[in-house]
Order: sequence, then structure tokens, then C-alpha cells
Amino acid sequence: MTMMFRSKLNRLISAKGISISKNFKSSKVYKTTLLLSFFMLMGSQVFASKILIPMDAETQGNHLKAYGIVYYSLENQLSVNWLLNYRGGAFLISDSDKLRRECQIRGVDFEVISDNMSASILEEISSPSKNMESVVLEKAPKIAVYSPTGNKPWDDAVTMALSYAEIPYQTIYDTEVLNDALVLYDWLHLHHEDFTGQYGKFYRAFRTTPWYIEEKREAERLAQELGYSKVSEEKLAVAVKIRDYVIGGGFMFAMCSATDSFDIALAAEGVDIAEAMFDGDPSEPGYQAKIDFNKTLAFTNFELERSPMIYEFSSIDMTEKRQIQKENDYFSLMDYSAKWDVVPTMLTQNHTRLVKGFMGQTTSYDPDTIKPGVLIMGESKLNGEARYIHGIKGKGFFTFYGGHDPEDYQHRVGDPKTELQLHPNSPGYRLILNNVLFPAAKKKEQKT
Repeated sequence: MTMMFRSKLNRLISAKGISISKNFKSSKVYKTTLLLSFFMLMGSQVFASKILIPMDAETQGNHLKAYGIVYYSLENQLSVNWLLNYRGGAFLISDSDKLRRECQIRGVDFEVISDNMSASILEEISSPSKNMESVVLEKAPKIAVYSPTGNKPWDDAVTMALSYAEIPYQTIYDTEVLNDALVLYDWLHLHHEDFTGQYGKFYRAFRTTPWYIEEKREAERLAQELGYSKVSEEKLAVAVKIRDYVIGGGFMFAMCSATDSFDIALAAEGVDIAEAMFDGDPSEPGYQAKIDFNKTLAFTNFELERSPMIYEFSSIDMTEKRQIQKENDYFSLMDYSAKWDVVPTMLTQNHTRLVKGFMGQTTSYDPDTIKPGVLIMGESKLNGEARYIHGIKGKGFFTFYGGHDPEDYQHRVGDPKTELQLHPNSPGYRLILNNVLFPAAKKKEQKT
């Protein structure tokens, strides 16, 4: 071992252009210098035992891939702390050569720090004067994406984020949900979906297109196969299963039309709100008065859109009410007490508090239709709308995120998908991945 370090020291001295006589090399001074160098090098290896993944704007080159590194660390039983409000929501992970290589391969910036430095950071975070918190992440959550099979004429931001971050997930759909497969998963994402059985209300613009005709035919076939006479009845049954999954302790995340259509389906249980072109018979007379808002997760006191020719479900969504130009379309993330409001603090971690707006079939939510106990975590005060909301139902949690694609302002049916390698630091996509990691948090720290 001494010979190895002597060789390294000699190479360093030679590189510096320093000439040392043979007599000095045999002296006690030289040997003492070599011994000190040995202990300094060994000491650096002993104390450099943590990896810090910074998540601020200045020092992280790929925020989205960083979430995949955290997931990878959990899969490999490395200890992980999520440092809320510290350097953009940084991660502190047990050091390993394998982890360092993985960061380098994926292009994620990291810092190797000593145990002393790690302890100093945690001490700073624990100070009552700092709005910071350290949350232990315990396990890699099992992730399910509720999505139909086959190619659709639209993409999905969550599956793109998961794939880009290299976070594994399973795809499930109605058959699996109705057969109670949800108990196998910690986290569920609802793909672009219409739970009301009105086929996304695409009727006016796309009813003659092959993809719409095929989708309607396939939905009717699946409903009959599962024992339902109407697609709306089958989708309601799925929505009820998902609601019960949340009540039992699951975490559900939804975007765009899967958010409001989910609550509308629950509120309209036992009431026919679909017109003849959707389910073969007229809607029920006076159905608005029969809606039960007690059955919903997030929304209340909304008015349903009766016309099948209007691309809208209800007054929940503010897409048609928005009076804002693209260049001015931003929403701000709320600030929470990291030590007391741990959950919303986790879900709003970012390297900026201002996020670019983006549209979808369901773009944003009218605050007047949001239930009192639901948190508005992201809002546009300029436009008077909620963009990002979170709530508790039973033992579980749900998050609704308005809009279709955080890096495609007005994504339309048939548009090409977003290439996330062009947006590795997207604040809008970071919100999605915050939700993915949330179930990994130590249970006693999931308090609101």
C-alpha cells in the first residue's frame, strides 16, 4: 500500500516539475510527508460518504433525470433524505461508486460531501428559524398508469416524464381496476380520460374520424365484456374503485380532463347525463338538480355543460373564461411551512416559484367550485384560477393538475409529442415528479 501511495506522490511531484534528490527521498522528512499524504487521502475517502443532488437553478443541469436517480437509489436500498426548501429541494443520498457512475451516465449533477458537511446541512435545516425540513424516503413506490392500450392521437405528460426520468411503471386499465389490481400499487396516474362516458366530448370536431369511431367501438366492446350495458356505467364503476383506492390509503394523480370528469362521474352516480350520440338514449330530464356533490373528491357546486357540441364538461374548467396572453400566462406556487405542512411542501418543491402556464381540455379550475378542504397549491391571481390542487380523502391523497403538457402551450389532437431532452429543467414537469416521489416518504412525515 505504501509503495502505491509513494508512486502516486512521485507522479504528482514530477508533474509539478519538482526535482527531489535521492538523499531527500530516503530522509525522515520525505517519509513523514508521504505518511501524512496517505492519511489525508484515506481520510477524504472515509468522510466523503454522502452524495448531494442539488435541485436549484444554478447547479443542476437535469432536474428531471435527478428524480430518476432518487428512485434508482431507493431501489438499491440507499438511504435518501429529501431536503425540502434547501437548494431547490435537494436530495442527500448514501455514497456509492455505483451511484456516482449512474449520475454521470444520466447527466445528473452531484456533489460528494463529508459526513461532517452532511451533519452541518441537516443541523441548518432543523433550525426552527429555517423554513426547511428533511424528509426520509423509505422505498421505491410501485407506480401504475391508468391508460388504454394502443396508439392514441395525443400523448401523456406523466408517462413521458416517467420514461425520461427512467422511473419504471406498469400500465393498467378498466379490467385490472375492476379486478382490484390497484391494491398492488402505491401511486396511480389517470391518463387523459373521460369518466363520464362522453368520449372526451370530441363529438363535434372528430366524430367522423377513424380514431374516434374506433375508440367508441372499443369502449362499448369492453363495457359489454365487463358486464355493463353502457360505457358511462362501466366508467363510473372504475371511478368508484379508484375513489375507494384513495380512501384506503392510495395516492392518485390526474391531469387535464381526467380531473374534472372523474368528479363529475362520481357526482352523477345513478343519473344519466349523456346524450343519445354517446349512449343511445337521451339524458335524464333535470339531471343538474340530481347531482350529488357530497360524492366528489375536489369539486362542488358546478354546472354541467349540456350541449354535446361544446368541448367542455362543466363550469369547473376555466379554459373558455381565460383572458390572458400566452407570454403572460404563468402561475405561482404557494409557500408552506416545511416543518408543519410537509405534504404540500414536498409537492411544490421547485427551482422557481413561477411556472409557465399551459392549456388542455381542462386547463384550470374555478376557485368557486373547489371544496373548502382542498389546497390550492398553484394559482394564477392575474386570471383568478387554480392550476394545481391537492386534498385528502379517507387515508389517501389526490392531486389534480390542470392542463395537458407543461412544455407545449396548446397541445392539440394529433400534435407531435414533446421531446423532454429539450426541457430537462422544466418546472412544470418537476411538479409531476414531486408527486411520483411523495409515496416514498416516511409515513409519520406525511402530515398536512
